[in-house]
Amino acid sequence: MTSVDVRDISRFIDKLSPYFVDTPADCPYGLDCLAVYHQAGFSFLPPVVLDEFLAAGYRRNGNTIYAMRCPDCTACVPIRLAMETFRPSRNMRRIRLRNQDIEISLGPLEVTPEKLQLLDRFLNSRYPGRASTALDYYSGFFVNSLAPSMEISFRVSGKLVGVSIVDLAERSLSAVYFYFDPAFEKRSLGTFNILYLAEFASREDCDYLYLGYWIEPVAAMTYKARFRPHYLLINGEWVQVD
Repeated sequence: MTSVDVRDISRFIDKLSPYFVDTPADCPYGLDCLAVYHQAGFSFLPPVVLDEFLAAGYRRNGNTIYAMRCPDCTACVPIRLAMETFRPSRNMRRIRLRNQDIEISLGPLEVTPEKLQLLDRFLNSRYPGRASTALDYYSGFFVNSLAPSMEISFRVSGKLVGVSIVDLAERSLSAVYFYFDPAFEKRSLGTFNILYLAEFASREDCDYLYLGYWIEPVAAMTYKARFRPHYLLINGEWVQVD
């Protein structure tokens, strides 16, 4: 992205600044610091406008667009892949081959008992003691009217083993959330999901795949940096990391 593009996006975001508020909260990633969400609610954003927010480092939570503005922490760094430059590593190609038996289907966001049971197993495994349930995640985080979204389901012999929630912008995809069956952890389904999203983005002539935040102190968020080259939003500029 050129510096002119960054200035244009900054001016666009500035025009909407009166709609945003800063909301303090506990750090959602468990870091010992105050988190501040710079956020605003919208009933709908055209896909081209969602592209602008993603390029400026914003994320979606339900019908809210937000960016982190934490006073004592800068650990949350937006990360994206450019379809023109991204190339899977040899190990990633092996993971893709290992999962070639997975059946993949695309569709709208739909709450079903099967998905809720899988998401609850995932949350109980990854975040034991967490108060939020699978239904809370769907109703408060995934489902929205703000942006076009879809679910990608992964099955092995008919068994649901993973679900990817994705937002569709004009020229990019945004990976919102991925959950999977902990019993299939050895398949590296998180990596397989990103590889599939990159392939899907390329087929749809997207420029970028947004992966959310790379957070170096949080082990569960560091795997995103293995996809190279990737780009990090640092001081308002997307910087390529090889």
